[in-house]
Amino acid sequence: MATLITKMNGEQEPFNPEKLDRSLARAGASADIRKRIVQHTVETIHDGITTQKIYQHAFDLLRTEERKPVAARYSVKRAVLDLGPSGFPFEQFVAAIFESMGYTDVQTGVAAQGKCAPHEVDVMAKHQGKHIAAEVKFHNSLGTKTDLKVALYVKARFDDLTKKGNAVDEGWLITNTRFTRNAARFGSCSGMSLLGWDYPRGRGLEVLIDQAGVHPITALTSLTQGEKRVLLDANIVLCRQMPHTDEDMLYYGIPKEKHELIREETVKLCTIPKVTPMTAR
Repeated sequence: MATLITKMNGEQEPFNPEKLDRSLARAGASADIRKRIVQHTVETIHDGITTQKIYQHAFDLLRTEERKPVAARYSVKRAVLDLGPSGFPFEQFVAAIFESMGYTDVQTGVAAQGKCAPHEVDVMAKHQGKHIAAEVKFHNSLGTKTDLKVALYVKARFDDLTKKGNAVDEGWLITNTRFTRNAARFGSCSGMSLLGWDYPRGRGLEVLIDQAGVHPITALTSLTQGEKRVLLDANIVLCRQMPHTDEDMLYYGIPKEKHELIREETVKLCTIPKVTPMTAR
């Protein structure tokens, strides 16, 4: 009988070693390290063990035994979570994804008047003559999903803006976690585009982050939690925004002996390849 592991939302599911191996492979872990992590996990897990403990064990091994920036890529889901608790940096993070994909006039916190009510749109952008409006839902727990109620509410807001004559050609609902099945079905049926973790399949948020080279600074393993918070408070959200000179890093309280290590990890992690713009689904 398969060992049951406990997910972040409290649900249990059978442990799947292939799923763990795939997540390690996506991060760029070598075959040897992947084999060792999976084997050790299989030998030590017990019924009820949390996915967080499995993740932490794998992350610790990657951080100490793999080349940089594998551990940072493996931790990106939690790194996005660390953009909280306010959610505001996540809006900036989403805006950066749009910009990296060639969208123009990207703005956050835009006030817009609908036919029936005023609205504040989290992110607005333009692409190929189309106007995109995105509602961004940040959750402080990986176990929290964006549900049908939220999807209905967001669609109603976009419809109100369209009725007023505002040029909203595409409405997006974007979250840092997952959607419930009903929310995903509604988005597909209503013509509203959804973007979340592992959704759409093969083109979810985790894929776009890696393709666009917009990893958050919270993914950098060479920074402490305190250093990350200081940078976030200064609106430095992306690792490619990370200060590189000794003078600038000292300004943010980062000791000089860490500067070269941080620069090395930043260069290796935060590449900016050419990516394809998102399309509505």
